[in-house]
Amino acid sequence: MPHKMLKLSTLAILVAGASQASAAVYDIQQVNENSTLVNQPYPVQSDRALTYVSTGIESSGSDASCFTTDCTNNTYKVTGQALRGSQGKPLEETVAYNANEQHVNDESSLWSYCSYNLGYESCEDWAKREFFGVGYTKNDEFNAPGLGGLQKKSAAWVKGYSSNSQGLVDGTPVTTFASNPDKYQGTQKDNLGSFNGSAEESIDSSVNGVIGDFVYGITSSALFKNSHGNPRAFDKRGFVNVGGNDVSLAPVAKDASPLVSNMGQTQANAGILFNDQLLVVGSSSYSPSFYGKDGNGNLRQDEDKLPNVEDILNTGTPTLDFNRFKTCATDSSTNLYANWECQFSTFANEAAFWLVDENGDIKSGSISAGSGDQRDGLAVIDRDNEDLSFQASAKSVALVDGLPLAAGYSTSNVRDDFYAMQAAYFKADNADLTSWTRTFVPGLSIKPGDDRDFTYTIANAVNNQSMIVGDAKGNGEKPLRAYVYKIGDSSAQFLDNLVPSLFFKDSNSHASAVNNHDQVVGWVDTTNGTKVERKHRAFTYTAGAAQGEALASKNAWLLDDLVNDGKQDSNANKYRIINATGINDAGVISATALYCEKGYDNTSQNSYCNGGEASAEKYVSVKLTPINGAKASDIIKRAEQEDEPVKRSGGSLGILALTALGFIGFRRRK
Repeated sequence: MPHKMLKLSTLAILVAGASQASAAVYDIQQVNENSTLVNQPYPVQSDRALTYVSTGIESSGSDASCFTTDCTNNTYKVTGQALRGSQGKPLEETVAYNANEQHVNDESSLWSYCSYNLGYESCEDWAKREFFGVGYTKNDEFNAPGLGGLQKKSAAWVKGYSSNSQGLVDGTPVTTFASNPDKYQGTQKDNLGSFNGSAEESIDSSVNGVIGDFVYGITSSALFKNSHGNPRAFDKRGFVNVGGNDVSLAPVAKDASPLVSNMGQTQANAGILFNDQLLVVGSSSYSPSFYGKDGNGNLRQDEDKLPNVEDILNTGTPTLDFNRFKTCATDSSTNLYANWECQFSTFANEAAFWLVDENGDIKSGSISAGSGDQRDGLAVIDRDNEDLSFQASAKSVALVDGLPLAAGYSTSNVRDDFYAMQAAYFKADNADLTSWTRTFVPGLSIKPGDDRDFTYTIANAVNNQSMIVGDAKGNGEKPLRAYVYKIGDSSAQFLDNLVPSLFFKDSNSHASAVNNHDQVVGWVDTTNGTKVERKHRAFTYTAGAAQGEALASKNAWLLDDLVNDGKQDSNANKYRIINATGINDAGVISATALYCEKGYDNTSQNSYCNGGEASAEKYVSVKLTPINGAKASDIIKRAEQEDEPVKRSGGSLGILALTALGFIGFRRRK
């Protein structure tokens, strides 16, 4: 039966584009690509280009809006990350895929996550790609793995490790404390040994923000070598660089065990200036989650948090033993860096802050209330589910009435039935930051039962107008839905209800950031379909007043349309913007885009690059600057041409596939 929908031909699109006047609302600029990962040795040979992604944009302070001022030569810095291959467990997430079971440690668990939460037919391939790396050889994965992958990181104790990611500011690499052996300060630092080769060649990192002279983000430990193996001091830690001082953000718990104080993770997610210091918020480990006490005071253990050695090395030696694993948590005399098992430690995490001054001196504390094994009135481990633990994190912070307001998530004991991660905000009660008040975002409650609406909810960003944006992941295969919430309102509002013309029914969407003018950015699905990975594009939504004469209040647009000037041979037609990660008050946006060096075949939304040639596209980091004086009439919506019925290999784009519904990321184009 002939298709009843009219499909634009390439010729029709070219004619339509030629008839448009040259115009646009945003100018697009590609960020420099100076990562040194390409110069480092790596065990897998490949000519695949590095993946460059953005993580945020520098604050514009009191600068005027670029909609009304010429910002052509602005110098706002874009933070980001270069990636060699897949990560398996993303560095930027407190718990991988926002699944507080913390069971993601092998190929099977990756497949289980994908199958239950996304239901894609491609879950088998995705799980292998995340575990063995991009470009793995099917049926010979251990002998011919790809780029990146969780298997390499898990096997580092035995086989060593080569860096897979690198944090960047304006495309230039950032070196952290992790490259300096003197900056490792745990009580068991003498047990680590010495660096196993070049520290920079074994570290993974990401930069999350830059404020004046302060740069902050997340880094792994370098790999060490001792007589027992190749340990890391910890899996990941927040860092701050300022004035030549590179400092580590240690766990904030005052009564932490040796395991937590030495190997506990921290994350530096967001920051603002507060009393002439950098206030960084994030998460901090306070107790092991693989072995600990539940709400009844009983000791519980979860053996699934330790992988099987065969799944990592394809052999039975050396062994991994759960009884040895327990001693990492229970025996204070244990040499944490003599047992491979300790490298797999999982933790309960609390929301936390660090105040860092210009000399690198630090004052830190908890945002989550409580001490010992209790946080926000809950024990470390759910008394009915030994695989669920308390998790909280502050993902964003703003100043409201002179005091910090953070947003992120905490743990709710859903009707005394199970622990769940739920969107929350945290108000500082005083300028000393000695206590904070937590409030769950209304309208996002998680209900018990298999038919509950959400698996988890998260607040991703907050501004100084008390506007919060975030996501709610539907239970099972239900979609991820972006929302906005103004503190004081009765309930969060979902963008698929506010702007159904763009956020269609059952579409996935993610709200990344919001500026102080209530302009929101993120991504949304642009194709429909079940059991498949959908394409998506970056969007902006004006939750508040109109921005300039171009962006009306309470409306949403794809950024692809706002940069489109209607010309096939223009710079704008070299990009398709797939995720917006930050926006400052001047309206400048950081984003990640697909890049076609010779320009896309036409100006349509889904145009091919070089006729669909494999590896013709790559991921790049970009900055979008509003064009002074742009009007609504300058917006040129791209035609929604369907892809031609030719299978796209996607060989160069699989690194970020499928990583959106569990944690912030991108999906492969089909």
